[in-house]
Amino acid sequence: MILPFALDLTGIFETVYQILAAGVAITAVALMMYATSFNIRDRLVQTYILLLACVALIYVGEAMASVSNTPAYVEFLLQMKWVGLVMLPAVYLHFSDALLTLTGRPSRGRRRTVVLVIYVLSVVMAVLIPFGITVGGLAPEQAPGPYLERNTITFCFGIFYILVMLMVSYNMLRVVRRSATRTSQRRLFYLMAGAAAPALTSILFLYHGNLTLASHPDFFWLVSIIASVITGFFLIVMAYVVSYFGLNWTERAVKSRLLRWMLRGPFVAAIVLGMTTIVRRFGESQGVPNFFLVPVVMVAGFLVLEYAITLASPYLEKAFFWGEDRADLEVIQSLQDRMLTGKDLDQFLEMISASICDRLQVKAGFIAVLEGGKIDRVIQTGDKKMLTSLNLDDSILQEIDNPANEEAEFQSLGDLYVARLEYANGNGNKILLGLCGFLKYDPDLIEEEDLKAVRLLIDRATTALKDRAYQQQVLRSITSLQLEVDYIQDLRATASYNQQRIYNSENRSIPVEMTEWVKDALTHYWGGPKLTNNPLMNLKVVETASEANEGSRVNALRSIIKEAIEKIRPEGERKFTSDWLLYNILDLKFLQGKKVREVARKLSVSEADLYRKQKVALESVAQVIADMELDGTGVLSGQASETEPSHTNLDE
Repeated sequence: MILPFALDLTGIFETVYQILAAGVAITAVALMMYATSFNIRDRLVQTYILLLACVALIYVGEAMASVSNTPAYVEFLLQMKWVGLVMLPAVYLHFSDALLTLTGRPSRGRRRTVVLVIYVLSVVMAVLIPFGITVGGLAPEQAPGPYLERNTITFCFGIFYILVMLMVSYNMLRVVRRSATRTSQRRLFYLMAGAAAPALTSILFLYHGNLTLASHPDFFWLVSIIASVITGFFLIVMAYVVSYFGLNWTERAVKSRLLRWMLRGPFVAAIVLGMTTIVRRFGESQGVPNFFLVPVVMVAGFLVLEYAITLASPYLEKAFFWGEDRADLEVIQSLQDRMLTGKDLDQFLEMISASICDRLQVKAGFIAVLEGGKIDRVIQTGDKKMLTSLNLDDSILQEIDNPANEEAEFQSLGDLYVARLEYANGNGNKILLGLCGFLKYDPDLIEEEDLKAVRLLIDRATTALKDRAYQQQVLRSITSLQLEVDYIQDLRATASYNQQRIYNSENRSIPVEMTEWVKDALTHYWGGPKLTNNPLMNLKVVETASEANEGSRVNALRSIIKEAIEKIRPEGERKFTSDWLLYNILDLKFLQGKKVREVARKLSVSEADLYRKQKVALESVAQVIADMELDGTGVLSGQASETEPSHTNLDE
C-alpha cells in the first residue's frame, strides 16, 4: 500500500498546518463560549472576548481558505482573515488599557481617546478591505499558500500594527510594575505571554507571498506550525488568567473547569478533524474521493475520545489540582451523589409506608414529617380517602405526646396504630422527627416475623428523617457561607492586582440568584410556596430570627425582609418623591399588594420604568439581607405581625 505524502515533506507540513490552524480556530471559538460564563460586565472580560473573536476570524479564514478550490470563496475567506488582522491592534490596546485600569490606573481621558482613535482607524481599514484598498485581490501565484496581494496601504498597516503593539507592550510593562506580590507578577507574566503570542505570530500572515518564504516552503510551513501551536497554547493560558477576573472561583476550580472544557471541546474536535482529514486525503490518494471510512472514523473518534476523557479526567484533576486537600475534596465531591433531597425522602418514606401496609395486610398507612414541632407534610399510601377522614393534622401530636399506655409498641388512636419516629441525641434526649401510622391490623393474621419487619422499616424511616435533618443543617451552613466565600473570592480575584480594592468599603457582591429569591419571597409575602420553599429559609440569620418567632421560619423570613426594606427607607416623613421611589415600590406593590397600574399611577411613573426601578429595589433588599447574613445581624425580637391586605398580589 502506498502511503500518502510518504516522499512529500512539504505536503506533510502543509497538512499538519491546516489541521493545527483549524485547531486554533476551534480553540478560539470554544474559549469565546467559555468566556460567556464569566462576568460579562467586566471590561477585561469584554476585551478578551473581542481578542478571541479577532483570532477566530484570522484562523477560520486561513484554515478554510487553504482547503478551498473556488477562487471567489478563497478571496472572501482571506478578506475575513484580514478583518481580524486589522482589528487586532485596536483590541490589544483596549485590552491593555482595561488591565491597567484594573490595577488602579484608570484613564484620565488620554488613553481612552487614543484607544478610540485606533479603533476608528482599524474600522476604516477593515471596511476598505472588500474594495481592495487596504489589501489587494487574490494573488494568481499561490506560493506557498493562497494570499491577498500587498500594496502601499498594506505596508502602512504593517507599520501601524508594530507601533500599536509597542504601545500595548508599554501598558503591559506598567501593569507588571504596579503588581506588588510574586503571585500577581506570575499571573500577569502568564497574561503578557498569552497576549504576546497571537500578536507576534499574526505578523507571519503579513508576509504571505514573500518571495523568500515562497522559495523555501518547508521552512514556511514549519514556522507556521510552530506559530499555530504557540498561539493555541497561550490562548488557553490567557483564559486561565482572565478567569480570575471574571469568576469567583478558587484556583483549583478555575484549572479544573478549564481542563474539562478544553478536553471535551477543542481537544476532541481538533483530534477528530485531524483524523478525518488524514483519512479523507488517504482515500483521495488511492483514487477514492468519497472514502467510506471518513464518517466511521469521525463517529468512532468522538466516542472513543469522550469515553477516554470520562475515565481519565477525574484522575487528572486529582493528580494536578487536588494536592494535599484530596481527602476533603473527595468528601465534598461525593455529597451530590449521597445527598437525600426532599423528593428522595418522600419517595423512600412512601415505599416504607407501602411495605408496612403489605406486611400488616392493612389498606392504608402514612408517615407524617415534622418541621419546627409541627406536621410539615404527610406521605400517604393505600386508601387515601379513608386517611383523609381521620384528620391527620397537628392535633394528633397532642394525643401522641400523652399516650395512655407508654409501654405499648404502637399507640392506638381511634382506627389507627401510630409509632413515634424519634432518635436519641448526644444529651440523652429524644427528638421527635415524625409519625408512622397505619390502620389497625388483625393480630390473628400477623406473625412475629411480620412485626419484626415492621419494626425494622420504622427504624429505617427514622434513620432517613435523621439523615435528612443533618443534611438540612449542612445545607444551611453552606448557604450561609456562600455569600462570604463569594465576597472573599471576588477580593482574591482582583485585590492581588489592585491592592486598594481590599480596603474599599464598597458593597459586597451577592449571587445573582439571591435577587430572584427576594422577588419570589415578596411575591408570596403573605403566604405561598415561593415564600415557604424559598432558599432564603436556609440563611443563618433566618434561623436566628426564628427563635423570636415561635420557631416559625416563615415568619422569621418575613420579618427579615421587612427589616431589610425598612433599612432602605429614607429618613423623615414619607413622601412620594424620587428619593422615596424604591421604598414606595416595595411597600405599595409587595407589602400592601396593590396592582402594578395603581402603583405606577400613584408614583407618577410608567409601568416600564416601574419594573426597572423595581429591579433596583429588589437588588437593594438582597444586598441588605446579604450584609445581615455576613455580619450576623438581623431581627432578633418581635414577629412579622403586619396586617395582611385584602388581596395578595401574584403578578410578576
